[in-house]
Amino acid sequence: MAVFEKNGGEIYLVGGAVRDLLSEGTVKDWDFATNLIPEKMKRLFAKNSFCNNRFGTLSIVGKNKEIFEVTTYRKEVGYSDKRHPDKIIWGKRLEDDLARRDFTINALALDSQGEKVIDLYGGREDLAKKLIRAVGSADKRFGEDALRMMRAVRIATTLGFTIEKKTFEAMVKNASSIRQVAGERISHELFLILLSPTPAEGIKLLRNCGLLAEIMPELLAGIGIEQKGHHIDDVWTHNLKTLANCQSRNPVTRLACLLHDVDKAVVVKGEGENRTFHNHEVSGARTAVRIGKRLRLSNKQLDLLFRLVRWHMFTASEKQTDKAIRRLIRNVTVEYIGEMIAMRRADRVGSGARESSWRWELFKKRIVEVQKQPFSIKDLKVNGKDVMKVLKIRPGRKVGKVLESLFAEVEEDVKLNKREILLKKLEQISSLSS
Repeated sequence: MAVFEKNGGEIYLVGGAVRDLLSEGTVKDWDFATNLIPEKMKRLFAKNSFCNNRFGTLSIVGKNKEIFEVTTYRKEVGYSDKRHPDKIIWGKRLEDDLARRDFTINALALDSQGEKVIDLYGGREDLAKKLIRAVGSADKRFGEDALRMMRAVRIATTLGFTIEKKTFEAMVKNASSIRQVAGERISHELFLILLSPTPAEGIKLLRNCGLLAEIMPELLAGIGIEQKGHHIDDVWTHNLKTLANCQSRNPVTRLACLLHDVDKAVVVKGEGENRTFHNHEVSGARTAVRIGKRLRLSNKQLDLLFRLVRWHMFTASEKQTDKAIRRLIRNVTVEYIGEMIAMRRADRVGSGARESSWRWELFKKRIVEVQKQPFSIKDLKVNGKDVMKVLKIRPGRKVGKVLESLFAEVEEDVKLNKREILLKKLEQISSLSS
């Protein structure tokens, strides 16, 4: 900040950085605003900065590789896509810059001495009241950028704040405009909500303001769909409780917790204790992927989401064979089995069951032990070259079939996976075929 001021500029710490400093005493992301235009900033920090957007933001790399983002004061004109300004005009005053910000608690600025807080919209009072209030007209703010509605829910969920009445009413009014925002921008905010201390409350907020009906309407079908047996809640409430009890920090796993029973409302048949939800995991996995594609998730994220929803209905019983457990791990994959365990735990607690039981703990131990056993053909102590050498055959389908046959035997009895035993079996096959 001293470099800016020595070169005739003014600079302030702004936005969420000031909010976090005043409320928590720490800053996660350092954001600054200045009257200097990007070209002049670049000259001041030529060796340790980069600029990669059209909004005048220069990223300065600190000595410890931290990033300080400095943006030129600006006014914004027109938001035809409900997300980005059509035109940016460089501003000359801090007041111009603060007027364009979303919420009062984000429209605060702090001078370079750390002594004077500039608060033009009552942000400090709202911070003390734990209130999220739009700067000026909420209707106008959300009309400029529809993603701000998701951000309001995210901040409320993360900080435990309440959305001010008129601001919330404007969100209800403008909820449908979220359709114009790109899926990846929505999923970014959604993931932050899912990773917040109270994700289920965030989903409830999204429902109450109308945003959930726009981004994941499939979830709402579970409202009022009563379940049977050990379930004490309707499908909607159970999904929320499963999310609330998820300990994984992977946002896709948390999304899977929210969506794991999404299609129970689609496949439900019967009433009362005769009610069934057969194949809801199969149908639900397809629905989850469809939602994930709308949110522009990556192929890897879609793969995890599909596997968690599709295979969550496994039986955790002491009677399960090692072969059945291996089949589960293959379906979920070794990479994701930990996420499945986290999701199943959340599902148990979300159903009103105890967090653990001796059967559940035994099952988790067996999952670990089974992975030490031969898990696929490549784990056999013989390979295709051995098959070709002993059977005196060329490369072809028969090699694979022989290996599959050997692996099937090893799956039934892991003690057979010794090189000398498998070579003898190959010799027996050779003698039978000759």
